[in-house]
Amino acid sequence: MVVGIKDIVKMAAISVVSLCAVFVCALFVNYGIDIASVEALITTPEAQMMYDTQIATSKVIVGASGGSLAFTSVILLIFYIKNYIDSHGKELGILKALGYSEISIACRLWVFALSVFVGTSLGYAVASVYMPRLYELQNNLSLFPEFSPKFHFEVLVILVILPTVFFALISIFYAFVKLKMPAVNMLKGIEKQPKKVKKVKVDDFSFLKDMKRNTLRSRKILAFFAGFSAFCFSAMLQMSASMGEYASDEMGFIVLLIGLTLAFVTLYLSLSSVVKANQKTIAMMKVIGYSQKECADSVINCYRPIAAVGFVIGSLYQYLLMNTMVNVVFSDLLGVKPKYSFDWNSFWITLVLFVVIYEGAMMFFSHQIKNQSVKSVMQE
Repeated sequence: MVVGIKDIVKMAAISVVSLCAVFVCALFVNYGIDIASVEALITTPEAQMMYDTQIATSKVIVGASGGSLAFTSVILLIFYIKNYIDSHGKELGILKALGYSEISIACRLWVFALSVFVGTSLGYAVASVYMPRLYELQNNLSLFPEFSPKFHFEVLVILVILPTVFFALISIFYAFVKLKMPAVNMLKGIEKQPKKVKKVKVDDFSFLKDMKRNTLRSRKILAFFAGFSAFCFSAMLQMSASMGEYASDEMGFIVLLIGLTLAFVTLYLSLSSVVKANQKTIAMMKVIGYSQKECADSVINCYRPIAAVGFVIGSLYQYLLMNTMVNVVFSDLLGVKPKYSFDWNSFWITLVLFVVIYEGAMMFFSHQIKNQSVKSVMQE
């Protein structure tokens, strides 16, 4: 078998993101279907307004959260498949040399989708357990006839089965594209044909600046995760603080928990992968005489500006989303037009927490760089 169990376990980040996506979507998709079954029994204008509002809210939440998390899962899957092919290039090259075609090898990599199946299954199961509580919260004004959660097979298919099949097809297609290279190149570890490089004078930039630039250029997906972790932290924390006024504290806590989970998982993935990918370079830099601080500046500190941009975008995203929800979706509720403005107190508190946590993570991985030695790296 080309892919082992250990390779699938390494993709726990995909399972976590899939779990969060399906948990949110399953709750509100199932609720939307069930509440539609009692629409004909709604008799008061107030209840009809609340019904329309909750249907619109469910659509916005499913679209915003499900769409962004599905996109993130695709990026994660591509990242792991690329890493797998790069690290197992010789074994895959041997298979090609023995006569196996690219498509036959790529088809074996469908198993990467198992991480998606695990995440979506757990997300659906957790949502099913929490669903009665959501129904109670959504109807806290007792405006609708009583209704309880019902099992809808189509929801299970759409949120668990179809994503697994979809990600299996993505795995096969992307692996097929990545494997379209000569077997000799794979055996030698040559990923692609070398491009002509513009000659640059040594005095034009220092080695450390060149190292920073090459780190960002060659690790674009990891740069995305560094920014995405800051985005999740910023958006979800500020959104959870604002939801107390317009929704229940319990829903705010769920948003907070999902945001922190995504932020920590993607931040750890990006920084640990960068240190792992550059461990030989770090060891050699230390032998040459560069300090731990200089190594850290060249390898992981270059992601600091990207994280800052992610934090700002997250702040703007949560404001636009909450502004849309409150001033558009809730605008006609009970004839009152609620007002929503940017919560600067929440912003500054979130910013301070982010700086403390992010700098703590940078210190931790800087310590990992300090422990890199030539002997340990060369023995791998």
